[in-house]
Amino acid sequence: MYDCVVVGAGHAGCEAALSLAHAGKETVLITIALNHIAKMPCNPSVGGPAKGIVVREIDALGGVMPKVADKTALQFKMLNTTKGPGVWSMRVQSDKLAYSRMMREICMNTDHLTVIESIVEELVCEDQSFSAVILEDGRRIDAKACILTTGTYMASTVMISSEVRPEGPDGDRTTGNLSESLRNLGIRLFRLKTGTPPRILTSSIDFSKTKYEAGSDEFLHFAEETKPEDVLSPEEQVPCYLTYTSPSTLDIIHANLNRSSMYSGVVKGVGPRYCPSIEDKVVRFSDKPRHQLFLEPESLELPTTYVQGFSTSMPRDVQEQMVHSVIGLENAEIVKYAYAIEYDAVDPLQVKLNLELKDISNLFISGQILGTSGYEEAAGLGLMAGINVRRKLDGEEPFVLKRDEAYIGVMIDDLITKGTKEPYRLLTSRAEYRLLLRHDNADQRLLKYGYENHLISEERYQRYQEKMQKISEMKELLQETKIDKETGVNDYLESLGYENEEGSHNAYELLKRPQVELSSLLDLMHIGYDKEIARQVEIEVKYEGYIRKARKEADRMLKMDNVRLPEDIDYLHFDNLALEARQKLDKIRPSSLGQASRISGINPSDIQVLAIYLKQRKTMKE
Repeated sequence: MYDCVVVGAGHAGCEAALSLAHAGKETVLITIALNHIAKMPCNPSVGGPAKGIVVREIDALGGVMPKVADKTALQFKMLNTTKGPGVWSMRVQSDKLAYSRMMREICMNTDHLTVIESIVEELVCEDQSFSAVILEDGRRIDAKACILTTGTYMASTVMISSEVRPEGPDGDRTTGNLSESLRNLGIRLFRLKTGTPPRILTSSIDFSKTKYEAGSDEFLHFAEETKPEDVLSPEEQVPCYLTYTSPSTLDIIHANLNRSSMYSGVVKGVGPRYCPSIEDKVVRFSDKPRHQLFLEPESLELPTTYVQGFSTSMPRDVQEQMVHSVIGLENAEIVKYAYAIEYDAVDPLQVKLNLELKDISNLFISGQILGTSGYEEAAGLGLMAGINVRRKLDGEEPFVLKRDEAYIGVMIDDLITKGTKEPYRLLTSRAEYRLLLRHDNADQRLLKYGYENHLISEERYQRYQEKMQKISEMKELLQETKIDKETGVNDYLESLGYENEEGSHNAYELLKRPQVELSSLLDLMHIGYDKEIARQVEIEVKYEGYIRKARKEADRMLKMDNVRLPEDIDYLHFDNLALEARQKLDKIRPSSLGQASRISGINPSDIQVLAIYLKQRKTMKE
């Protein structure tokens, strides 16, 4: 009898299993193939807009992805630095083989974690509660809980034009019987679709026709504990390259649309709107004369390049024409053709905020099977599922992140409250409090939770508290310091375009001015400083007013989230609610008034009716 069985060893499964094992729970992780643990079948990268912040959140909660991503990265880059800190996000180009290998070694050598190479054929549930899984060889594995993280492998089919094969990514096996088992348990499934671009022989690319894209010159990292010696130096990092489609590319696509799996009727599932195939982009954005593509290395051990932005399900002969029409790829050799893949996913409206199924206790759903896309989203969900299984086994309350606390909280609330009909992708625009959910402050938001859930060590938590003390001390120093003209501050201000000003200046107020940098002020004051501490202080001081406003708005919403909705409300016979509201509320059964207000189709008048009902119910009980 295990404490938990985790089905699937992708990015969600690894985080779920390792979080449980690190908390001392006896866990079994089941994977189709040992060499596929934490596999990267699509982008050889971790992070990006919003996604990079999720990786920082995973680190603050005690997850593993950030450490592995740092140590196996080929290139580091901070995105959106010309914009405000609310949208800064890091991305690393990953060595896909090294990443998978390192994560596999961690899983195979972690106490309390057993890894089994097999396929789960069936789930056994008794009295609406999970009991066991049945493997393909007939073995039964009993456990107190189960986390299902099958990714894109459940009843999956791979499509290249009209060619359809029942298999997983890269020709792997698929798990067809598991879908039937879930349906027999009354679980609603739906089809989703994603895809991948061709891989090109690197030596056949003419990089002289493309734009060189270097990594960052400064030391960047996802994991707080990563040291400069753990990662490639800027000089060692591997470059990416930017290129574009040509007018010929668009002509080839238009002439062969009827041969694409997506446009010929072969594809049944819905694809990701924010990461479409190249033929979908050409159709949807017909006014664009060209589309940018990134040429990205896959691994130091592979001779191939990933063509980011060129996902397609065109037949092989058309793919050849398309590739050769791209600038710099005129003589390129395709090593692996692009394909589309469809798979079964679980309707997220059946799942509670702790990722447990509403109708089957101790069965948790996580990762891409819950309707998401991306390694980072999957890892965040896996970590949350692992934490919540541990808490349930120990008799603790569910762990739910709020929308003002983490992008992970935004994602889960969106999925559980609104559902999805396409692979859900995190975007900064999905977070109404993104100035609070920054790359730089993930530890301030979440480290205490990682510590409370036994995933952050005492030593790391103490270092965090020391860091916060240093931030507080630097702010106090700035508030108490006057900078007079003898320091050269007036010359500095004039160099920035400010008029000559008499008298001394308060350092804290001075820092709030546009273009004024804390490093320059500290140099004028002849004060040594820690670069990361100074950057944190500068953001908090410069955006103090905006942050305070966002915090006030978040607190207003938090009041509604703290108003709990009883589980026994009969919404279908709630006469004062609109019919659509009754149906939506009965289907989703929100846990709070705040969650109810975010359901599409629920109007402010419906929320007012619920608020009055709760007040009357409380009065009657008193």
